[in-house]
Amino acid sequence: MTASLDLDLRRFTRPLGGGTHLTVWVALLALIVLGGLRYDNFLSAYNISSFLGYNSMFLLISVGMCLVIMTGGIDLSVGAVAALASVVAALLSPDGLIVALPGGVATGLLVGAINAGLIVGLRLPPFMATLATMLAARGASLVVSDNRAVSVDWGSDFTTLGMNKIGPLVPWTIVIAALVVVVAWYVLERTSLGRTVLAVGGNAEAAHLMGLKTGRALVFVYLFSGACAGLAGVFLASGYGAGQPLEGQGWELAAIASVVVGGTLLTGGMGSIPATVAGALLFGLVFNLLNFENGLGVISLSAYWQSVIRGAFLLVVILLQVRLARPHPTKA
Repeated sequence: MTASLDLDLRRFTRPLGGGTHLTVWVALLALIVLGGLRYDNFLSAYNISSFLGYNSMFLLISVGMCLVIMTGGIDLSVGAVAALASVVAALLSPDGLIVALPGGVATGLLVGAINAGLIVGLRLPPFMATLATMLAARGASLVVSDNRAVSVDWGSDFTTLGMNKIGPLVPWTIVIAALVVVVAWYVLERTSLGRTVLAVGGNAEAAHLMGLKTGRALVFVYLFSGACAGLAGVFLASGYGAGQPLEGQGWELAAIASVVVGGTLLTGGMGSIPATVAGALLFGLVFNLLNFENGLGVISLSAYWQSVIRGAFLLVVILLQVRLARPHPTKA
């Protein structure tokens, strides 16, 4: 029965092409080599640690977004949820990390549950449902924070999560983010739930007719995405000493871009957790290189122009992926 089910699922899911998967890793390695050769302090412990600590937040929301997009859905609320969770975690910080951390994640889970209810229960399109929760979460973060940054309690142990490291290089946040990545990879690659996620994206109606628990898969991915955004908000508050109600704008677009660069189809049914990780790190590295370039004084690019370059870089990578993934005609 299990073997038969696996064969049926392969009809509605598409494995990620080797060329598409490889492109993002090659680009990431090329930028690392370029940075190491061009900039004196690029491979310093400080830069590596800062890069990993900051991008752990984007890594989390990108992995959550990847699972959502694999079902053919979208989650536009992740940036606003991260901002709201950062405020909640900052308000709970006097009680310490043991309370503030679950509080921030629970905030994300709550919004994820609302998204799942709207999409699975009321059958609203994911774009409209998560757009509504994005606006609601953004408004809630401003209301709860009284439209200002909420300072954390520096007397508690809350900031140890975002500021402490394992040795000189590895922040605790990237370790936790890596654990979340492993969990997502395991669910997708080693469980029936993961195969159902891909089946829903490949052909939701066929998956339902096969008797797969498509509703459960959808509920899971939106809960997981919400939890990842909530945890990213905790990282934000703990690492920067304040809950930021205005932070997170555009994070959902950065997550979507990372997922697309990693080869996941926006229509669903195909994707890779490791490639999404590489995509998130790749985009973070582009900004890191631009900051070093500004420091050399050769060019001076504002954040606006950096966004333009980042968008152009996204376009180039996608075009390369399309070219590599396109089947080559065979000679007669």
